[in-house]
Amino acid sequence: MSSPSTIGGINLLPMAEKRRIYTRIIPPEIFDRFHLNPYLTDLEGRDLLLLNCPEGSSSAEISLYHKFDFEDPILYGHITDTLNGQLHILLYNLNNPDAPRFDVDRLPDGTPTKFGTRFRNIEAELAAMNAGLSPGQIREGLHLLKGATNTFESFVESAGHTIYFAEPLYYHNAVIFERYGFTYQQGRRRMESYHQRFSPGGDLLPKLDSSTEFRQPIAADSIRLRSWAIHDGILGESFTNVTMYKTIGKHAGVNTCPAIPW
Repeated sequence: MSSPSTIGGINLLPMAEKRRIYTRIIPPEIFDRFHLNPYLTDLEGRDLLLLNCPEGSSSAEISLYHKFDFEDPILYGHITDTLNGQLHILLYNLNNPDAPRFDVDRLPDGTPTKFGTRFRNIEAELAAMNAGLSPGQIREGLHLLKGATNTFESFVESAGHTIYFAEPLYYHNAVIFERYGFTYQQGRRRMESYHQRFSPGGDLLPKLDSSTEFRQPIAADSIRLRSWAIHDGILGESFTNVTMYKTIGKHAGVNTCPAIPW
């Protein structure tokens, strides 16, 4: 029997069936790397996969841990349905549990920052940036994005779709999606304008004036550091209104910031 074509449809199923379907989102490399069994339980039988996918909801959150009670999941995904029933990735993170943690997701008193979009833990962000991380990262990633993309596309195909959508939370996310074959539903001109504004003669270059640690002149020539400067408010507005999509089996070939290294 084929799977439902929407998240809302999957969420109507019994939990065991929902679990079987959502497990398809997990890249096989993760099972191998962390020696996970097919049931996603530890040696004591405790569950390592947490699902938030209630009946009646059109979204699902998937959190997979390599170890019971570990602070952060190695994979976190939040997917939903678009208004016309397509699949839409709102957030997808892969975390290396062996890498240092940077508390960019919470203030010292524990208040959530919504990954720096509501509040900012400047000290943690600065440490993360200097360690080579990008905005929103609490740990180094697992470097499995290619495998994760292939696995998710198989999930999309199993639901009977040929395209899916993604919401880049930060500037660098959009650039990464470009490099993995996505194009823009909205926001391409915005992304192209950002590149021009960081290029010679652009109005953002004078603002890379070292007024904060996130606005160093070298940021003009780095996707990652541009993203930090944008996160720091150099645009005078938030990074929003960018939505992307990918057609299964096709690479769109979009490049809004040519010749700029990571």
